[in-house]
Amino acid sequence: IRIAVLGSTGSVGQQALDVVRSLPGRFRVVALAAGARTGLLREQIAEFQPMVAWARPGYESSLLSRELGTGRWQPLEEMALRPDVDVVLVATSGIAGLAPTLAALEAGKPVALANKEVLAVGGPIVRATLEAHARRGAELRPVDSEHSAIWQCLWGERPESIDTLTLTASGGAFRDYDVDALERVTAEQALAHPTWRMGPKVTVDSATLFNKGLEAIEARWLFDIPIDRIRVLQHRESVVHSLVTFVDGSVKAQLGEP
Repeated sequence: IRIAVLGSTGSVGQQALDVVRSLPGRFRVVALAAGARTGLLREQIAEFQPMVAWARPGYESSLLSRELGTGRWQPLEEMALRPDVDVVLVATSGIAGLAPTLAALEAGKPVALANKEVLAVGGPIVRATLEAHARRGAELRPVDSEHSAIWQCLWGERPESIDTLTLTASGGAFRDYDVDALERVTAEQALAHPTWRMGPKVTVDSATLFNKGLEAIEARWLFDIPIDRIRVLQHRESVVHSLVTFVDGSVKAQLGEP
């Protein structure tokens, strides 16, 4: 399986490359893209020998281009459209993931999506593009734990059988704080997540629960479910990753030790 890893130096990107290492012969890394962490990107290029790579303009781009040897320097959309890429992992941060997601779906490719902003900002157009090209192979494969859990619970189920989706939330670093205490918290406290080790942006957004608001928007567009049928439940143990309630009253959940 030939993959493009967009956001290869971030938390999800590095975990994806760990999977590649653990399954020799299953994957070929064709493309790598990163932001400012060019030192780590250089190491990844040396290890995985991609055909193309990209770093945010202004971050030693000429040096990285030379290190690719016979490879080429390409922006994210071109990487997504390469004929030798079978699956595009979009693990970038911010709006940078939207254009390559749309390009890959328009080309009839599966997109493994780990970028919240793509659907928070572009949900309607991403959904429309997915549906327009689904017969050609376009697919969204959620990588985020809560959405991946829902995706797994929905395998083999009819859309009309779904009643509600429930996203679980650990509550983040401030879940036991009084409201008044929030005026005095520090960034260091926000980054001390009680359960997960994640990137700094997601960890801070978890402490404020802003992250869960984005996840509700994501779920609306990933699964084509109205937002008023999406719930959030605080679950301190972080064992149940999400739940699906069906119209007959039954519930499916995906569980995993954090």
